[in-house]
Amino acid sequence: MEYLPNIIFAVALILGIGFFARNVKKLSRNIKLGKDVDVSDNKGQRWKNMAKIALGQTKMVVRPIAGLMHVIVYVGFIIINIEVLEIMLDGLLGTHRLFSPLGSVYDFLIGSFEILALLVIVAVVVFWIRRNIIRIQRFVKPEMKGWPKTDGNMILYIEFVLMLLFLTMNAADFQLQQLGADHYAQAGAFPVSQFIVPLLDGLSESSLILVERTAWWLHILGILAFLNYLYYSKHLHILLAFPNTYYGKVKPQGQFNNLASVTKEVKLMMDPDADPFATPAEDDVAEPEKFGASDVMDLNWVQLLNAYTCTECGRCTSECPANQTGKKLSPRKIMMDTRDRLEEVGKNMDTNKGEFVPDGKQLLGDYISHEELWACTTCNACVQACPVSIDPLSIIVEMRRYLVMEQSAAPMELNNMMSNIENNGAPWPYNQMDRLNWVNE
Repeated sequence: MEYLPNIIFAVALILGIGFFARNVKKLSRNIKLGKDVDVSDNKGQRWKNMAKIALGQTKMVVRPIAGLMHVIVYVGFIIINIEVLEIMLDGLLGTHRLFSPLGSVYDFLIGSFEILALLVIVAVVVFWIRRNIIRIQRFVKPEMKGWPKTDGNMILYIEFVLMLLFLTMNAADFQLQQLGADHYAQAGAFPVSQFIVPLLDGLSESSLILVERTAWWLHILGILAFLNYLYYSKHLHILLAFPNTYYGKVKPQGQFNNLASVTKEVKLMMDPDADPFATPAEDDVAEPEKFGASDVMDLNWVQLLNAYTCTECGRCTSECPANQTGKKLSPRKIMMDTRDRLEEVGKNMDTNKGEFVPDGKQLLGDYISHEELWACTTCNACVQACPVSIDPLSIIVEMRRYLVMEQSAAPMELNNMMSNIENNGAPWPYNQMDRLNWVNE
């Protein structure tokens, strides 16, 4: 019976980490459904972007209030995990405050953790007020109804409860230290939880131990549950922000990629030595790839990584001129729809032993409408605004390419313009010979 808590903890830890590893494997498989793309260039710039944007939070603080609150939660999340390491070792080894021999360093760490925990609680309350009382416009858009709103609040509740459990655990521990209870040696500084101690006055030593152990178990089990909740939540960006900023676009934002097949054809047309009647090489006999994208499998893996990294913060949508003027387009919804469709494809594969069985659906039409795509002005405001280097515009452009080059389904105005360029060498419906007639008017 002496080792029963250790065994229970080890089983919980193995199950928690095992389930998390299973979800990570599924996540990796889904992202790899995308087309391959070469992102091995500009390594120095990519590392710099990751350090500045993901680690340094430089794009978060552009909006000071939300940015400062997020930095507090971010720093608290990272640093308090040092305490989680001690809790895990204590759970496995049957020890209590394993790192306490560090003396004054340990006191400083515990004191810092408590201050950060309090700041995280304050930040979480501010975030909740902004979402649910002030109701900032970007949090009440149509795509944020239902699960997205519940998910955003759920994360705040979890973070609040975890920090409160941490402080409660320390308060009971501190009281037990003062009472000289067995196994509760004097260790740590408690600048915040000492104010919770009066609430525990009058409790017996056994009751205090029960409070401390209950808070300890709920705290660590809550962290394991939170870890596994990430896969189903917008908070995957906690893990994916770093690779996403590394693989983010490093070319000028206004530079679009050219389709390799089209580039090859144009070069062939412009080559005076090319034989238009030559037999195609064996490599060219294969069925040509689809132009653009109509479903998630037509996108590249970086774009699918973008979809999973989306924090649903809405900065992209709040900066979008089309959305601001009442158009249907929301860059955030583009990313959310891409992720939802990718998840649907992944579940299809899970059901069919790893093979995708056509389900009669696709990203274009069933999730994202033509109206949304053609409302985009390609101004790059959404790309600039994103705090984790997501590029909604690239997905919009790929689906537009599909509509134009595969279905000839461009808006009438665009078709007229392209016809005029083809026939008249200009976007306007005037013969080239008549261009200078205005001079004589």
